[in-house]
Amino acid sequence: MTPPLQRARPRDLGLRIGTMSPGPTDSIVDVANVRVGHATVWRDEPPPPRGRGVARTGVTAIVPFGLGELFSQRVPAGAAVLNGAGEAIGITTIQEWGVLETPILWTSSMAIGRVYDAAVAALVELDDSAGIDDALMPAVAECDDGWLNASRRVQVDAADVEAALSDAAGPERGPAAGGVVGAGTGMVCFELKGGIGTASRVVHPIDRRAVHGIDDVPADPGDIAAYTVGVMVLANFGRIGRLTVDGVRVGEALVADGWLDDVPHGRERGSCAVVVATDAPLESTALSRLARRAGLGLARTGSTAGHGSGEIFLAFSTGLRIPRGGGHALRRVEVVDDEFLDPFFGAVVEATEEAVLDALFRADTVVGRDGHVVRGLPVDRTLALLGAAGRLSA
Repeated sequence: MTPPLQRARPRDLGLRIGTMSPGPTDSIVDVANVRVGHATVWRDEPPPPRGRGVARTGVTAIVPFGLGELFSQRVPAGAAVLNGAGEAIGITTIQEWGVLETPILWTSSMAIGRVYDAAVAALVELDDSAGIDDALMPAVAECDDGWLNASRRVQVDAADVEAALSDAAGPERGPAAGGVVGAGTGMVCFELKGGIGTASRVVHPIDRRAVHGIDDVPADPGDIAAYTVGVMVLANFGRIGRLTVDGVRVGEALVADGWLDDVPHGRERGSCAVVVATDAPLESTALSRLARRAGLGLARTGSTAGHGSGEIFLAFSTGLRIPRGGGHALRRVEVVDDEFLDPFFGAVVEATEEAVLDALFRADTVVGRDGHVVRGLPVDRTLALLGAAGRLSA
């Protein structure tokens, strides 16, 4: 048994979320100097002591700039927590200092410590070669993949972290991979197969007091700079009856069809980690505001941030660099004024909504531990419902 191949993305099937334009790959790597890598861990072994059991998990790395330069040339960052039933190592430093100094890594809930340790080992080696001697605290977040993955055995190891970091690539490889890959391998979203999803939006800063069209782009943008907002989600939340696709209550229709009648329904037991990236020059306060808007995108898909579902969001900008120990008492930078942030908020909401749907559309059925089966979204039925509602483009 091997991981299923990625299925078609929703935009490729005619689904257009929101009114803003996507970047060239409609993924987080459209943001300048952002790369993504995955290591998928997929094993079918006997349980211990004869083997390690069934593994449906992995590691995903979101890497701004080069691995050897981020610690000394940090980027501004912000964070927001919608529901804290989860964990993100490094979030307290981000909230205090407003900077990101390592790649962001995602993995299974109980593997978070092992991934942190492995990231320290891999990144310290790079810093040592650059002559840096300072504490390094990687940013590592998690979601629970225990329904499909024998997670209590901690299935990832240092080699998987190194593989995810080494795999990191930008738009030269096309859209960032999604669905059943990396940390998304064992995730469940709306009781269907979830995982990694991504999307992007092109943004023109517009004064909130000006009046323009619904897409927030003036008739003649002129010399107004265009920036990109990219979002990546680790989608692992929700109940099927609430699934909403571009305003259409797809989940209700699937339940009425009897979809998943033969599958036991339990409590919501997921989480959703979201990373927002932009190349716009924004500092920490503005980035925390962007991160917070990811919750609105989740809500559009049907999330209620259930009691056991941790929603933790991080945001960073590649449009500014913050040297470690710069040696100057004053730092002068140009940043986007808060009065011009509304289009960025809209971009985060749209891209987060689409990224969740991207994960659902791309992920196919997976059989995991103890014979647990999580089916992929029934794409044909979903497209029929969207077509009937006039939500598909030619």
